[in-house]
Amino acid sequence: MCGILAVLGCSDDSQAKRVREKETIGLLRHRGPDWSGIYQNGFNYLAHQRLAIIDPASGDQPLFNEDKSIVVTVNGEIYNHEELRKGLKNHKFHTGSDCDVIAHLYEEHGENFVDMLDGIFSFVLLDTRDNSFMVARDAVGVTSLYIGWGLDGSLWVSSEMKGLHEDCEHFEAFPPGHLYSSKSGGGFKQWYNPPWFNESVPSTPYEPLAIRSAFEDAVIKRLMTDVPFGVLLSGGLDSSLVASITARHLAGTKAAKRWGPQLHSFCVGLEGSPDLKAGKEVAEYLGTVHHEFHFTVQDGIDAIEDVIYHVETYDVTTIRASTPMFLMSRKIKSLGVKMVLSGEGSDEIFGGYLYFHKAPNKQEFHQETCRKIKALHKYDCLRANKATSAFGLEARVPFLDKEFINTAMSLDPESKMIKPEEGRIEKWVLRRAFDDEERPYLPKHILYRQKEQFSDGVGYSWIDGLKAHAAENVNDKMMSNAAFIFPHNTPLTKEAYYYRMIFERFFPQNSARLTVPGGATVACSTAKAVEWDASWSNNMDPSGRAAIGVHLSAYDGSKVALPLPPHKAIDDIPMMMGQEVVIQT
Repeated sequence: MCGILAVLGCSDDSQAKRVREKETIGLLRHRGPDWSGIYQNGFNYLAHQRLAIIDPASGDQPLFNEDKSIVVTVNGEIYNHEELRKGLKNHKFHTGSDCDVIAHLYEEHGENFVDMLDGIFSFVLLDTRDNSFMVARDAVGVTSLYIGWGLDGSLWVSSEMKGLHEDCEHFEAFPPGHLYSSKSGGGFKQWYNPPWFNESVPSTPYEPLAIRSAFEDAVIKRLMTDVPFGVLLSGGLDSSLVASITARHLAGTKAAKRWGPQLHSFCVGLEGSPDLKAGKEVAEYLGTVHHEFHFTVQDGIDAIEDVIYHVETYDVTTIRASTPMFLMSRKIKSLGVKMVLSGEGSDEIFGGYLYFHKAPNKQEFHQETCRKIKALHKYDCLRANKATSAFGLEARVPFLDKEFINTAMSLDPESKMIKPEEGRIEKWVLRRAFDDEERPYLPKHILYRQKEQFSDGVGYSWIDGLKAHAAENVNDKMMSNAAFIFPHNTPLTKEAYYYRMIFERFFPQNSARLTVPGGATVACSTAKAVEWDASWSNNMDPSGRAAIGVHLSAYDGSKVALPLPPHKAIDDIPMMMGQEVVIQT
């Protein structure tokens, strides 16, 4: 993931100084440590921090058309760029970058080209011929993007909130699947509007091979890379399928010819956690070079402030899951790896969260999956993007491929419904699609392993330790005043209050707190789905273990959290390929 920053329509040169100051300070340099670029035309400024994945030698940005009248700064990957180039035979490309097609597509099609892009992206395009500009973000918000307005009439765009929050009177998250155009008076326009978006119940019959084929295609196209890469492997269904398909199709790719045919996999967890055990087993089955990263509860607690600064949220479940991912990303980058494939998005598409067991009918089930996908940019996409890019690592998420989403969301939701009496557990349609007796993708017990949310799978004591630490830093008197101190999204637990204090210290503006979602949730549900079970209102926690009567290790939210285990200093273990590593802060 790269970092982009643009300031458009400034009133004078003072903003140019601010942009250059931000570039000098390097507020977004963690996202793109490989190169810095800045362009000025009049009172418009486009800056770029590059993480070089495709064409590292010549793909520096900003990018231009032939006569440099069209300028683009892009964060993303365009997987169909070679196909798009074939349709632009009259154009000359300056680089081999996958993003180089954007300026030329704009020349040919105007602002209507965005839906032609198959990939993940956020970009700002400046047309110097008439001083117009457009901004766009990918379909579901895999890449992060913010937009803000200055008192001087300037418009700011940044990959992260920290790039603009001090300079804008108001700012907000740029909506996924939209573009913003100066030609249309500066309004947002929705370019991504698939059939499932209106939440009407589809009726396509379930065909296992159609699901299998669509997902394999989604994984294969994401093997496009000119740098070393690997897969995140927790041992759960989603990451294991990504790893299995990658291992099957890696041989013969350009990546395999350049970096070797053996896949590297990565897992993080507390000592003895469910994910470490399952991840190691899957890695041995697939024959990957596997790297286990261990952390302690104290290691995670020590990183919380850095996590909140980078991920830019105070949402409890996002911070719980971001912290181990943040620690793991640092270790992965130290190995020289710059890109990983990950399994985000499957639970939203197939109703994999354990609370879906209580969906009353297929209409409610389908509408909840639609709500979850639309909100991904506030939760799992935000985590996967920012926790990895904090160390210049890119995460690719094949489950959120546009074509795959369309295929999966067109299914009659009756086939996705969880029916234990018929042997149908959560994500049954996905499990069955890859249940191949002749050439198995995974061991049966992994293929049918119960859903573990990432913050649970890394070790159950992780969440218990966080709650205990928060209780030491937030007293009852503070909680009694919470509604007055934080009237918007008032924290209801000491853990939430603790995260909110840290967030407000970094991002004190009202616009900042409005970018974070709120509302009732149980086991990562939306507020609407909480209505499915009356007992959930007494156990409001985003952990999957809050799904009492469903999770095999469910807990009662009324119980006191376990005390924080003492931190044990462990001697440094040198990082070696294929060995276990202890993370130390």
